[in-house]
Amino acid sequence: MTDPKDPELRIAKLVDAGTNHLITERDQSGMLAARGKIKGNDVVVFASDPTVQGGALGPEGAKVIVEAYKVAMAEQLPVIGIWHSGGARLRDGVLSLHAFGEVFQSFITASGKIPQLSLVLGPTAGGGAYGPALTDVVVLAPEGRIFVTGPDVVKSVTGENVDMAKLGGPEAHKKNSGLAHIIATSEAEAFEDIRKLASLFANQGHIDVKLEDTDLAQFVPDSRKRVYEVHPLVEELLDHDESMELLADWAPNMLTAIGRLGGRTVGVVANNPKYLGGVLDAAAGEKAARFVRMCDAFGIPLIVIADVSGFLPGVGQEWEGAVRRGAKLLHAFGEAVVPRVTLITRHAYGGAYVAMNSRALGATKVFAWPNADVAVMGSVAAVRVLHRRLLADVPQDQREFMELELAAKHEQESGGVQKAIEIGVVDSVIQPDKTRSEIARAIAAAPYRRGAHGNIPL
Repeated sequence: MTDPKDPELRIAKLVDAGTNHLITERDQSGMLAARGKIKGNDVVVFASDPTVQGGALGPEGAKVIVEAYKVAMAEQLPVIGIWHSGGARLRDGVLSLHAFGEVFQSFITASGKIPQLSLVLGPTAGGGAYGPALTDVVVLAPEGRIFVTGPDVVKSVTGENVDMAKLGGPEAHKKNSGLAHIIATSEAEAFEDIRKLASLFANQGHIDVKLEDTDLAQFVPDSRKRVYEVHPLVEELLDHDESMELLADWAPNMLTAIGRLGGRTVGVVANNPKYLGGVLDAAAGEKAARFVRMCDAFGIPLIVIADVSGFLPGVGQEWEGAVRRGAKLLHAFGEAVVPRVTLITRHAYGGAYVAMNSRALGATKVFAWPNADVAVMGSVAAVRVLHRRLLADVPQDQREFMELELAAKHEQESGGVQKAIEIGVVDSVIQPDKTRSEIARAIAAAPYRRGAHGNIPL
């Protein structure tokens, strides 16, 4: 009976039937590499062999991965790693550490040049943990575990009692670490997720501007104070059944997804008001920045949906590096050369307006819906600052009415979106029921460009 952990079997499950061709021989190295096709697209795959010393890596296993990368780089093909490794082979000592270093160098050299995807099916420790961490997207199966040191070492050093699942399983990486981009509910789903991702990267397609529009306003409340879930809006904006959210439960106030619009692969960055009102915080800035740089490196156009009141205030945020990590998002958008279109649905205020792919950062187009607002801050907050002395003299029971009256006047005077159009930072107001086609046309009209940089794990 064939062992379900057999690397050749796993590679065959990943690629299209009959396309699996080994490029390295079966041996005791703990690694195996092959060529194949996924949805008709050529790919290179390597897989840990957990049936040999638990998939631990030594010099010979490293040569397998390095050879796989040479083939992938020479032909500019996506490379997919199937991980189930105990880390470095202890008996090889420093040779195994050097071997991992050579593997890491291959990953780093290829970063931003070819898509690198990781499928983690079992425990992956030590150097084996840093392998997936250096790649562009990590899919974690239910039995996948990623950690630097196992439970025994943790207990001996820190005294903490923890099992492998709690230390490095799906729950650990779902919300806490930001390492695993997709948490699959079954191994079969994990394989299908990687196949779908490989297709989106390898076959980006061409955008069809003659696509079916739908009224997206139904997914967004009129009131700027009401929270809502942004996922339905994104799913209707993109082609049906083509979107995949990355890091769904880590910094959920920022949505990052890859999918297709009019048949062409695109990336989406969107504020999600359901969480923290959609404001930007340290983690959200970092999450979006890495995603933007990944899309830019592979020539994937970006759609940015802005509905944001600002950055999250507080001592905790400042100490967690809100400024440093938020600056990553500014840098990522400012550096990006791919077509990138921003849609302001309800409002975009302050520094968060700038950070969400503003004209100043080189946006290809900035659109706004009819009732959207662009300002330094919300009108009520603004008048509380501008008219604090006047409001202080107003009786408490009349103050709210006065604030609203002053806010309405402030909105009229500041100009909002119309003022933004006059000075050229918003291109035009578009209707919600024409949004898909307007964005598609903007992307199609922009020249194809691709960033010349790696995709460092920010």
